[in-house]
Amino acid sequence: MQDILDKLEERRQSARAGGGEKRIAAQHAKGKLTARERIELLVDPDSFEEYDMFKEHRSIDFGMENSKIAGDGVVIGSGTVNGRLIFVYSQDFTVFGGSLSETHAEKICKIMDMAMKNGAPVIGINDSGGARIQEGVSALAGYAEVFQANVLASGVVPQISLIMGPCAGGAVYSPAMTDFIFMVRDSSYMFVTGPDVVKTVTNEVVTQEELGGATTHTVKSGVADNAYDNDLEAIKQTRRLIDFMPLNNREKPPTRQVFDQHNNDEMSLDSVIPDNPNKPYDMHEVIRKTVDEGDFFEIQPAFAKNILTGFARIEGSTVGIVANQPMILAGCLDNDASRKAGRFVRYCDCFNIPIITFVDVPGFLPGTAQEYGGVIKHGAKLLFAYGEATVPKITVITRKAYGGAYDVMASKHLRGDLNFAWPTAEIAVMGAEGAVKIIFREEAKDPDKLAEKTQEYSDKFANPFVAARRGYIDDVIMPHATRRRISRGLRMLKNKDLKNPWKKHDNIPL
Repeated sequence: MQDILDKLEERRQSARAGGGEKRIAAQHAKGKLTARERIELLVDPDSFEEYDMFKEHRSIDFGMENSKIAGDGVVIGSGTVNGRLIFVYSQDFTVFGGSLSETHAEKICKIMDMAMKNGAPVIGINDSGGARIQEGVSALAGYAEVFQANVLASGVVPQISLIMGPCAGGAVYSPAMTDFIFMVRDSSYMFVTGPDVVKTVTNEVVTQEELGGATTHTVKSGVADNAYDNDLEAIKQTRRLIDFMPLNNREKPPTRQVFDQHNNDEMSLDSVIPDNPNKPYDMHEVIRKTVDEGDFFEIQPAFAKNILTGFARIEGSTVGIVANQPMILAGCLDNDASRKAGRFVRYCDCFNIPIITFVDVPGFLPGTAQEYGGVIKHGAKLLFAYGEATVPKITVITRKAYGGAYDVMASKHLRGDLNFAWPTAEIAVMGAEGAVKIIFREEAKDPDKLAEKTQEYSDKFANPFVAARRGYIDDVIMPHATRRRISRGLRMLKNKDLKNPWKKHDNIPL
């Protein structure tokens, strides 16, 4: 018996060693943690249960039969984050460069199947050189199996991808189908084709960082949601994100004890809107003064800054926040902002998270770049997302809500449950000056008459009362009462039950 136990412990030690001390040291020299170190930091102490530790590849080509390492380049298992169940896989770059083999893929699919059966999130830590070339099409088949698992899990359990090293070629499509992607600056990258291929095909000279680094994907492409300076910070923020999420699509959002008063009014909000309607203000201030403890976990903060998305809590329960940002492009909607917010709204709807929308939008950004870039379809994505969402939806119009953008931003007409407006709200087809120049073209040459008509239009339409008279606004509220009114609204809506017509799936304009 002792012989077997000794052999078992020997095998465990060998598996835990991965590619050996030399390769682990090389990993550390790059400022990167090992696969197991990352998992230890992610889950609660002593909560990790590893599966398939001894699994090996079955390849016999190109001398691979003589090169086998237990675990085959990926560590899988379950654990807890702040006491709540999660499943995780972590690719081990010290073993065959973290390359994906047939058995490597089987392990990832296994943990995703377990997550689906048990209704808990999947966190994938990516650090891989791509498909294992020695296995040829078997490795490609493995990738496809993982992709299929991602598709089936989408909208059922939360999926988070941490990119902590290379992720190139077909490998990028698995993270792309997950809910959130976090990257690490200067040590991670994602691209379909590398710099050498790009140079051969297009003659462009570009570095890995420029092509697919964290800054590229968080600022320019919007592929990644957040970037952090090191593995430790990325894992810390992942734990924070998990705290906001329900474990699966059948659960209500998690709640936790809140230490500030539920019904406290924030008097400073009464002066946050400038007297000059063309002067910007920071919507972050409105959000932080409305949510519990000023805690706002922003998603994609560096991409499409003219709209804010992220998670917060009201009375201890998770809510999703979508808000126009007047500081950037005057809060106009554009292609990127519409895609960003549309995807976030759909995530919240998938996982039963109420959506709070703060509106200050003068319209869609004009110009050929936007039209050629498909603003019609991209804007429709956001409209579609709000229209199909069945979770509680509360909207607060702080200042401008003009034109089609008024409709798109969670209006009453898209089944908004509670739509509030501040006294400073201006709900109209367009701004007074532009409207008057169209309506009274003959008088455009007379500045005095034009000013008179502008003031007349503004008095009549640039306020929340026309919409309120029609029932499109449920109430005009004082800014300082925003938190209290949202809190009461969420309490009222906690048992909301709304179902869309039966369909196989919708056909959102992609």
